[in-house]
Amino acid sequence: MKKTFFMLGIAAAILAGCESDDKLENQSENKIESANSHRGCASDEVLKDQMANDPALAMKIAQIEAFTQTKLSENFQSRLVNGVIEIPVVVNVLYKTAAENISQAQIQSQIDILNKDFNATNTDYNDVPAAFSNVKANVGIRFVLDQVVRKSTKKTSWGTRDAMKKSAQGGLSPLSPTTKLNLWVCTIGGGILGYAQFPGGASATDGVVVDSKYFGSTGTATYPFNLGRTATHEVGHWMNLRHIWGDATCGNDLVADTPSHNTANYGAPAFPHYSTCAGNPVEMTMNYMDYVDDRAMYMFSSDQKSRMLAVFQSGGPRYSFAQ
Repeated sequence: MKKTFFMLGIAAAILAGCESDDKLENQSENKIESANSHRGCASDEVLKDQMANDPALAMKIAQIEAFTQTKLSENFQSRLVNGVIEIPVVVNVLYKTAAENISQAQIQSQIDILNKDFNATNTDYNDVPAAFSNVKANVGIRFVLDQVVRKSTKKTSWGTRDAMKKSAQGGLSPLSPTTKLNLWVCTIGGGILGYAQFPGGASATDGVVVDSKYFGSTGTATYPFNLGRTATHEVGHWMNLRHIWGDATCGNDLVADTPSHNTANYGAPAFPHYSTCAGNPVEMTMNYMDYVDDRAMYMFSSDQKSRMLAVFQSGGPRYSFAQ
């Protein structure tokens, strides 16, 4: 079980750990360059940078966490459409090369993967070890492709400062971001596969960014990140999930039923992989919120499910998506 925490303390701890955006990006890039097969997600770094520049956001994140914990304690019931929350998806494709202008088939493959992963119909869901079979979860969220917007650009890479989300900077501004999940597909650079905006951020930049080389399961999708799990991981962040190691050594991911992890795992770890954190628990390396290869991640936990669904409840930061 994860230790008890106070919401303002979490915000203060996150801010205390902030570093300059350039330094964080360089750390991520160096990590990737040292082993090209390593996953790179910039969601936590982007959140820290946003909060460092906007102290009010740190308070808002703390309030969202307090709301989430309250909802979890209330054993809430989700508003469902035919059994699931249904989210329309806008895919914004920014391309300089023909390869970056990914096909409709590649886009649809990613939508299909999100639907499988969030509804426990992915074939590798059955590979969850018996040790975690009692907490593996069907989240029950459906994604529907609403539209695809394409734009030719002269940029070779976009970085992690949200330029791809702003028409004034050559990108594409989000469409109906309070009711539709916007995905941007482009070359990010710096070894980053993708990043998401956590609940609470500005609607003008809300959504998920995925590099075109790691989007879907066909076309330009590149091994070992060729099964669409980068988007699954990033949409998990968009729904308020943290990395499973809590972005600190033996950190807190704010989820009760995930074991403590030393740090991120890479590749395809053999089971069981033991943590050296207190109690030496077996790590849930196959969780979507770790850093393992696409082929090695295939489950959310029950408490991760509850945490995600909480943001769609009345008063929650993504309630408008559940109407």
